[in-house]
Amino acid sequence: MEIFVERGASRGDCVSKIAEKCGGWFHILREKKIRTGGVFGLFTREGVEIEFYIPPRNRNSRWQNAAAPVSPPVPAGSQPMPVSALPAQPLSPGLPADRDNTTLDFIEAKKRVLAAAGKDPEQFSAQVDMQTGKELFAQQQILEKLQEIQTKIDQRKTQKEEHPSLVRATELLKLNDFSDRYIANMIERARKELPLDTLENFDAVQDRLLEWIGESIKIYNEPILPGTGRIMGLVGPTGVGKTTTIAKLAAVYGIGKSGRPRLSVRMITIDAFRIGAWDQIEKYSDIMEIPVSRVDNQRDLRREIALYQEETDLILIDTIGKSPKDSAKLGEMKELLDVCGSRTEIHLVLSAGTKTRDIEEILRQFEPFNYCSVILTKMDETSHTGNVISALAERGKSISYVTDGQTVPTDIKKASAVRFLINLDEFRVDREKMEKRFPVDEADQFQWS
Repeated sequence: MEIFVERGASRGDCVSKIAEKCGGWFHILREKKIRTGGVFGLFTREGVEIEFYIPPRNRNSRWQNAAAPVSPPVPAGSQPMPVSALPAQPLSPGLPADRDNTTLDFIEAKKRVLAAAGKDPEQFSAQVDMQTGKELFAQQQILEKLQEIQTKIDQRKTQKEEHPSLVRATELLKLNDFSDRYIANMIERARKELPLDTLENFDAVQDRLLEWIGESIKIYNEPILPGTGRIMGLVGPTGVGKTTTIAKLAAVYGIGKSGRPRLSVRMITIDAFRIGAWDQIEKYSDIMEIPVSRVDNQRDLRREIALYQEETDLILIDTIGKSPKDSAKLGEMKELLDVCGSRTEIHLVLSAGTKTRDIEEILRQFEPFNYCSVILTKMDETSHTGNVISALAERGKSISYVTDGQTVPTDIKKASAVRFLINLDEFRVDREKMEKRFPVDEADQFQWS
């Protein structure tokens, strides 16, 4: 098998020369840049050198002695390339090897796009020369350009057909960091359910969107207290504020402000190895006069629960923060909490400022804990909560509490749909109307004087 060399100003120039000389099929083995021309090494120009070979069945008389053969080894398993696929290497996906089919596809696509653009296809008709790879490559470039124009035309048609109120609604939802999937579902529902007279009134459109968003927010139904021997365990990534949240919950239920009965509360921490963790929760314990103990294994945790569950209304368990990617450590924590029994409520603690994709990953990785609800922390550190609403709605998860500061115990509240709705950016929220739509029992909320 002979290997040939062709030189030219560019890759396309080389390919054109090869196509004119040999036609048919050939295979490019190597391409490199070279310097050509000049005098005494000066005034040279950049060019391209291509090494290739021709399968024996595709040789023709025109090619004999047309290029100088060279003899580097041929790569094992190499396949010849059709001229119709050049100059791309390897063969461009979706490009037919048969020239007649390529030409017909090209002509039909061109007619469709020109017709969609409002132009007469006959004015742009031309005879296609099917003899050289250079011209076929030019056709492919034109076809790609026509397809790009077709895409733009389709996009403009969609934009023209979309009602302005739905366009504005999409922008509002994006502003609040709702996920693309959540937005698409909301806008599709608006298309199906909202009559034209409602679409003409954007305030009415906002009201309906707020109702639908509120409906997608599931609120956790808390068990009746006191006297249930309730156990709550908090899990979640490092740094989301589990220990501070434990202290807030202990104060809420253990101090008994604003007419709420004071319950018997006890704290248990497994997070005694993090620097300052034990000192922090012990200090809260001293101030609130709520007992706390620490454990580091299943036996000790089982003993603590057996000793105090019957005489305690609420046991709060603080766990070690774990990376959602550390599946082995998560498994160990899951085994430790299993000794608390099937009645234990596991709440996943999330920071409101977490990115949407990270929230989705955290929800998925902590799924083995069978968490009943989510506690959302650091609400004061973000202005957009659409990411949280989207992620929880798509996985059907409820929200139990929200925190919006570091102060114990005042900066914690029971979750409510209205609380999320009034924090949406740029929405016109009729709070009175939303509170009627999503009523909250004031006696069930935390009130601090």
